[in-house]
Amino acid sequence: MTENKDSFLINRLKSIRYAFNGAVYLFKTEASIKIQLGIVVLVTIAGFCFDISRTEWLFQIAMIGLVISIESINTAIEYLADFVHPDHHASIGRIKDIAAGAVFIASISAVIVAFIIYLPKIF
Repeated sequence: MTENKDSFLINRLKSIRYAFNGAVYLFKTEASIKIQLGIVVLVTIAGFCFDISRTEWLFQIAMIGLVISIESINTAIEYLADFVHPDHHASIGRIKDIAAGAVFIASISAVIVAFIIYLPKIF
């Protein structure tokens, strides 16, 4: 067993750097994340234009974080599945479908929250 000489703080800073690098890689390489970032920009502009309340901002930010986080996990699952079994395999396909389904559920939830926030302001 190797002994880790770095302090707790140094290890946490390294973890943050790795997480930041992963997020940057995701935003640079994944088309679905780029689309979702475009949607984030649009709903953020809408939030300012419609002067949504603090509570509505909290719900909107929470849904943005939820969708992007689950999309990130879905991407990681896809990379892992492709690494473990690069050829087509029914079980790997099912795993990928389930992970994509999680993104779909979060996205539908975000759309419902957006409707609840914005429809009364439009009509």
